[in-house]
Amino acid sequence: MHVSEDVALEASSPAERGKQTAAPQPLRQGPMWKTLFVFLIPLMLSNALQSIGGAVSSVLLGQFIGVDALAAGSAVFPVVFFLISFMIGIASGSSVLIGQAYGAGRMDRVKAVAGTSLTFTFLVGVVLAVAGGIGTHTVLTWMGTPTNILASATGYARIFFYALPMLFVYAVYTTFMRGTGDSRTPFYFLVVSTGLSLLLTPTFIFGWVGLPRLGLYGAAWANVVATLATFVLMLVYLHVRRHPLRLDREIVAGLKIDAAILGQLLRIGFPTGVQMVMVSLSEIAIVTLVNRYGSDATAAYGAYYQVANYVQMPAVSIGIAVSIFGAQVIGAGRPEQLRQVIRSGVLLNYVVGGVLVILCYLFARGILSWFLTNEHTLRMAFRLLMITLWSYLIFGNAQVFSGIMRASGTVVWPTVLSVISIWCVEIPVAYLLSARLGIDGVWLGYCAAFVVSLLLLYGYYRWFWRRKEHKRLIA
Repeated sequence: MHVSEDVALEASSPAERGKQTAAPQPLRQGPMWKTLFVFLIPLMLSNALQSIGGAVSSVLLGQFIGVDALAAGSAVFPVVFFLISFMIGIASGSSVLIGQAYGAGRMDRVKAVAGTSLTFTFLVGVVLAVAGGIGTHTVLTWMGTPTNILASATGYARIFFYALPMLFVYAVYTTFMRGTGDSRTPFYFLVVSTGLSLLLTPTFIFGWVGLPRLGLYGAAWANVVATLATFVLMLVYLHVRRHPLRLDREIVAGLKIDAAILGQLLRIGFPTGVQMVMVSLSEIAIVTLVNRYGSDATAAYGAYYQVANYVQMPAVSIGIAVSIFGAQVIGAGRPEQLRQVIRSGVLLNYVVGGVLVILCYLFARGILSWFLTNEHTLRMAFRLLMITLWSYLIFGNAQVFSGIMRASGTVVWPTVLSVISIWCVEIPVAYLLSARLGIDGVWLGYCAAFVVSLLLLYGYYRWFWRRKEHKRLIA
């Protein structure tokens, strides 16, 4: 089985880890939970930054443009995510290959992988840009997007689609840097990108400094322009700092498709890509159910996600940290510490996540009012939070078990079990309960999926993985 992106970067071998530049040190003295927590801080900050720009756009759209504008943006996200989801998996494959080559000191191989990945990514971006531009209206219609927001949602989505080739290249380039052990540079430029987005979003929406007033479309243009400007600044920075992955003659000369490298990229990235596609398809299915209840429901769903993201972030980050630290204790020949990693991950999930869930419950109406002005829509979003927010603690617990199994290279079964919980539980439960309980039944589908996912992953960990893999590692 193939290792995940984070595992491959951190646990190829002790020798490879020694050549990387930013590896954490999980084997230092002191409680494991403290080590995990210190590592989690920048990781959660990165995730928070990625959500801030979207949250600000949603606040501006919901407060100053109207609920229809917020609904249009919310309806588009699952479609955009679907088209880019498989590329996320391929990007993880390129990071694995670059991490292996960099650890071995083979810079020629690093640049060959970079050249093939950039070329393939750009070409796929072009195809998706054309497909998205042509098919967006049709797909949104199939999803039952309310007619009062269909035209604006289509235009909003097309702005992102036409920019996909360069957005893909930027995203993959930051993945390359993480493959060489440089996690700081992507974080710095994420700060730059977020700052630019925060500055440009109101400027484009309201037409400040003499620019045309773009309204809803201004939010999309701000995101695109901020990302592309950040990419240019990053390339200049890498050149000045003489970074190993600066855009030099060798990488430019390698901008072609190497069939052998491409095959490895697809082989490593395929499981992750499939999982991302399945997740994105489930979001499309959920939004299709939500759309049946009108644009107010779609807007409520969008506002809910802006809040839920900040509860979901620690869960995802803890899963990544457990995977990395688990891989490192395995690579260091100390697999007996795996249980410490698991216990620490579960503890942090319920402490950090629990605090955030309680805060969101206490201040939910006030937070949602940043995005929504319509009382009916606000009540709908508030009820959605009340029903589902607690279940993200269950989701985080499941991420811990998934992460520890990925640390040993067990990738396929965690992926399969996650897909089962989505497509055999979440979607059927949401569909069946919505017929009986209305839109509340859709929200209950999330809770059911998270609970079943934890049961399946823990069951596989307890009765299969721990009996076989853990004993093999200790032996």
